[in-house]
Amino acid sequence: MPQQETPFDSAVSDLVVANRILAAEGVLDGFGHVSIRDPRDPGCYLMSRSLAPALVTTTDIVQHDLDSKPTQDKGLGLYYERWIHGEIYKARPQVNAIVHSHSPTVVPFASTKAPLRPILHNASFLGFGAPVFEIRNFIPNSDLMISTAALGKALAEAMGPTADVILLRGHGNVVVGPTIQIAVFRAYYTEINARQQLNAMILGPNDVVYMNAGECETTDKVMQSVAGRPWDLWKRRVQREMRRAAADDRLPHP
Repeated sequence: MPQQETPFDSAVSDLVVANRILAAEGVLDGFGHVSIRDPRDPGCYLMSRSLAPALVTTTDIVQHDLDSKPTQDKGLGLYYERWIHGEIYKARPQVNAIVHSHSPTVVPFASTKAPLRPILHNASFLGFGAPVFEIRNFIPNSDLMISTAALGKALAEAMGPTADVILLRGHGNVVVGPTIQIAVFRAYYTEINARQQLNAMILGPNDVVYMNAGECETTDKVMQSVAGRPWDLWKRRVQREMRRAAADDRLPHP
């Protein structure tokens, strides 16, 4: 009789799939990372060792405490910006998954005066705020990365208690969610909304009609309830690719 999958096993599997999905959809490239709060202990989170997201497997997952230290020292390289995750989990108990990406169309909104606002109903969560984190306010001549716990805490404070997205000037963005499926959904549609907003601004910079607060509140509830639909599609695609890659690895090579 097959052994039943535990909540921890499911979390690890979903974390691997989330990395693969966001890489396949162009939200992550060789950089960026995804985490999930450990279902066994809310004072810990799970994230891959430092690795390109498209290559992450279950054996790469490392448990971190909320100070972003590995709970077991296995000698693995860890992500330079893991402080993002630990400090947001500390500040936002309702957050159970986090994505940090350099989502390409989002970056210009972090480095100009044009705010990222919801134009697309799938991105209604942007109506709860998309502040910009300016690292120059905390450290001069930095590498623009969240490389310390102090910077991670400052980022979490700038994000506040309600925003689901924060932009990092000259760098990228961070997206959070109550589940990993919703965090992936939001990371993907943050990029899609940025593309569509940019196109609308080109057509008429002063004529764009954005979603209002009431529309965002109503629509976000609906979008959270259906986030599993694209997740199932994306998951099927990446699992098919993973099986294909595994089969190729088993073939004899010349």
